[in-house]
Amino acid sequence: MTTANILGPESPAQTRQPVLQARNLVKTYGRVVGLDGVSLELYPGEVLAIIGDNGAGKSTLVKCLTGAEVPDQGEILLDGQTVRFRRPQDAHEAGIETVYQSLAVSPALDVASNLYLGRERRKAGILGSVFRMMDKKGMRKEAEEGLRNLGISTLQDVTVPVENLSGGQRQAVAVARAAAFGSKVVVLDEPTAALGVRESNQVLQLVRTLRERGIPVILISHNMPHVFEVADRIHIQRLGKCAGTITPQSHTMTEAVAIMTGARKVDEKGA
Repeated sequence: MTTANILGPESPAQTRQPVLQARNLVKTYGRVVGLDGVSLELYPGEVLAIIGDNGAGKSTLVKCLTGAEVPDQGEILLDGQTVRFRRPQDAHEAGIETVYQSLAVSPALDVASNLYLGRERRKAGILGSVFRMMDKKGMRKEAEEGLRNLGISTLQDVTVPVENLSGGQRQAVAVARAAAFGSKVVVLDEPTAALGVRESNQVLQLVRTLRERGIPVILISHNMPHVFEVADRIHIQRLGKCAGTITPQSHTMTEAVAIMTGARKVDEKGA
């Protein structure tokens, strides 16, 4: 399946069948409890933010959902079917892509090569099967089309080495790669960290574009204004448990922080 096909016509209207679902996940590290019966649902075309203080279990939850960790108890369902990811590659193959803070891009390679890193395509016929020649022209063409479909106008030349790009442009490359191959779910870990205002806005626009195309997004962030700007629902982690799920319409940022720190509960009304 090509990048152009994946990022092509927009997906059907949102349904209420979760794309990704976690039920009562438990993960311990010796006596340390990382997750204590956490459940989560992600729907088509939805941006689900996960927030929480340091040590709340955000990273552990995401690692379990993306194959970097195996939960001790509980189950994970993808499109209603139980799955068991034992390594990140299992999640990749199932259509779940993760963009970590480190981005995992190769600075020396150009934009197109980074988009296809680890998924390089060979030329058709004997040139590809016998001589194992890469289809660089085809990959560059599809990379340009994929970036254009995502509305990324800051990357005009896909032959430019990533090391020559700004922080926001590198983030755009990482997100575009996830969008191109994450046919079911895209997970973004602190995508606007260390970015300026303009570059952060570009990344947030990418998140909106993914949502418009029906690709659900899990957004992990400490930036509350960004969370309330793009999230449809907000999953709050506290001390390894889910303290509640709210929306930007039902609660304010101040109330979300209060729930996150334990100063109030989800069902408590403000004074």
